[in-house]
Amino acid sequence: MERPLMPHTYRTVEVPVSGGDLRVGVWDPEGDPTRTALLVHGITSSHLAWPFLVDRLPGVRLIAPDLRGRGASHAVQGPAGMTAHADDLAAVLDAFDIAETTVVGHSMGAFVTVVLADRHPDRVSRMVLVDGGLPLDVPAGIDPEQLVPMILGPVAQRLSQRWPSVDAYMDDFWRGHPAFSEDWSDELEAYIAYDLVADGGALRSATSYRIMAEDTADMNLGSTLPDALAALSTPTLFLTVPRGLQNETPGLYAPAHLQKLLETFPQVRHMALDDLNHYTVVMSARGADMLAPLVRAELT
Repeated sequence: MERPLMPHTYRTVEVPVSGGDLRVGVWDPEGDPTRTALLVHGITSSHLAWPFLVDRLPGVRLIAPDLRGRGASHAVQGPAGMTAHADDLAAVLDAFDIAETTVVGHSMGAFVTVVLADRHPDRVSRMVLVDGGLPLDVPAGIDPEQLVPMILGPVAQRLSQRWPSVDAYMDDFWRGHPAFSEDWSDELEAYIAYDLVADGGALRSATSYRIMAEDTADMNLGSTLPDALAALSTPTLFLTVPRGLQNETPGLYAPAHLQKLLETFPQVRHMALDDLNHYTVVMSARGADMLAPLVRAELT
């Protein structure tokens, strides 16, 4: 599919929240926006995960924060967890005078979106949950310390590593990454470079390991998400892909587990997107080609 022109102007804004300022990316369309959507990234990601989707939503204003502990919001102090992130998102909506909007969440961002709709139900008109948001298949009684490596694997390991340069980071972790073997791009390189911050004489990922671990435990073992899902009334589209973070099968939602979830939450509309993994559903041209029309249909 031919890639459309990008009729947006990109800028960033700092939004005060408890513990510091969130960096928020904003893509303003040419002319007056027809609609607005809030985009919420994944657990070790940033707002620069979204340019492919932005390209395919002309006329729409897209607002995407770096969640606390990630990207240029890595220095925000205070607690982590779904409640903290949800309240941060409400502050972002306040900063832009947005009374209510469609919210698109990817991975952990989908879990945060569910909690946002529960805590601030008048702010979320519709939700698009992209490969996240409904409970993962976590073994009962698992130790929280085992949870991070079980779910995230090498993604978590890189948060403790250091690199001498951006190129070394790309070469060491990303260029051979199985999720992007067919989907390397200039946008991905910009996303990777943005993830790094100075640490002494080296570079490290901006994502805080502590906050990532607290978030992982909260969304899988805490009561916040189950309570929010039990009260779910916001119109919700749940999208899944067949492959996971390492391009493995099954992905985060194996067929048997997915079927149980859909039976438990019959009010959630589900669609499976073929031939994508957990990353490329958002961070590739072909993923965004599938995702954009579905998001546009949910805009209010």
